[in-house]
Amino acid sequence: MKKLLILITFLAFVTFGNAQTQDKKWNIGFHGGATQYKGDLGNDFYKTDMAFYGFGGISFSTYLGKHIDLNLLVTKGVLGFNRPEGYFNNNFTSALLNFRFNLFSPEFALRPYVFVGAGALLFDKNLEITEKKVDFVAPSFGGGLNIRITPSLMLNLQETFMYSTNDERDGSVGDINDAYLFHSVGLTFNFGQKKDADNDGIADRYDKCADTPKDVAVDQNGCPVDFDNDRIADYLDKCPGFAGTQELNGCPDTDKDGIIDINDDCPDVAGIVALKGCPDSDGDGVTDLKDKCPDTKAGYMVNADGCPEDNDKDGILNQDDRCPELAGPASLNGCPDTDGDGVADIDDRCPEVKGMIENKGCPEITKEVITKIASIANKVFFESGKDVLKASSKFQLDELAKILSEYDKAKLLVEGYTDSQGSDASNLVLSQERTDAVKSYLVSKGISSDRITTIGYGEANPVADNKTAAGREKNRRVALVTTY
Repeated sequence: MKKLLILITFLAFVTFGNAQTQDKKWNIGFHGGATQYKGDLGNDFYKTDMAFYGFGGISFSTYLGKHIDLNLLVTKGVLGFNRPEGYFNNNFTSALLNFRFNLFSPEFALRPYVFVGAGALLFDKNLEITEKKVDFVAPSFGGGLNIRITPSLMLNLQETFMYSTNDERDGSVGDINDAYLFHSVGLTFNFGQKKDADNDGIADRYDKCADTPKDVAVDQNGCPVDFDNDRIADYLDKCPGFAGTQELNGCPDTDKDGIIDINDDCPDVAGIVALKGCPDSDGDGVTDLKDKCPDTKAGYMVNADGCPEDNDKDGILNQDDRCPELAGPASLNGCPDTDGDGVADIDDRCPEVKGMIENKGCPEITKEVITKIASIANKVFFESGKDVLKASSKFQLDELAKILSEYDKAKLLVEGYTDSQGSDASNLVLSQERTDAVKSYLVSKGISSDRITTIGYGEANPVADNKTAAGREKNRRVALVTTY
């Protein structure tokens, strides 16, 4: 029983200490009044013809909401009854934990309420707690009225009804458990500190912006000051004295070109970012304010005045000149032709030797030379199943290297083939290896590797019958094709 009383008191104080409340909604009260009895001996409730017994008490309350409080009431006094049909007199200490329901919200000066709860009664003058001395109160209920005198001080009137779970304190056991009525009057005091999570001086319950950063000036609603009323707080507003847009961090953009006025060299005329907000009608990179040729054809290279340039002074504007730094004829789009073969130097693979346009500026390879290269191909053979050149083939490739050295801009395509012996996959690999062997040999003779392309075709496109040894030997071959 002692443990139960300690637990009730502990829960009340935990709630008192941890509850989330409005400003100054913790409350302590001091009360006094009279007790009355109702039980097997009789009924004194609201009767004045018999003696009253006094009590004193203290209460603790915590705010749970606009219309509900949690209240702990601890009292000490005397309970008794004094009539011809019966008499008893007991010292008591009580602890009641009640939920109090206020009919009006806190701003009202008169706040009537009702409450309900439970607790315990200790019948002992010296507070020695034993199971025999303790009665449970279940329920306790009643009503009252708080009258505000000052913002922190209230007069309290309350009627408390206690229904005991015991029927022996009056010395009589009957059909009715003992019940008690407490008439009390008291003074209660509100206290507590203002809850201000963001420390801006505005209580949280009035603060419409409860997460304002530290040291930011706020208005009466606790929201950051917005001097220009553009819905962007001054501490975030790059232009706090001028109404602007969210996208531009609170700065105005008069010409709506996406560049704030303070950074816009032409704030009243829409322009482009690259030119600090100024327009460029002909798109040459020079603002209209500085452009001496504002109608220049779009895309033309211009000088600082916005006029088209001709760096090499060949009469062809840079925009149309393929070689703007080198003078050349209009027929070649402004590019020079050193060897005069009609192929501009930038396209001429043989810029210092007069050649043919169809050969990209290089001399034509004669039919005799092409025939000779083809005949060399017919004399290049390999060991069966290998990428090893036969000795006679190397002599032929030496001759091919001399021709390629003479026509140093010509390119060579080497195609490789095998006979039908072996699998298709292995023959394809072997044919590629053989063409690579030809390329390696020519490179060893001083021919640049980037002039030679190799492709292996395996046993495709035979030139002889693979059923005979002679035919298979002919099929183990390469083909040579010259290009520019």
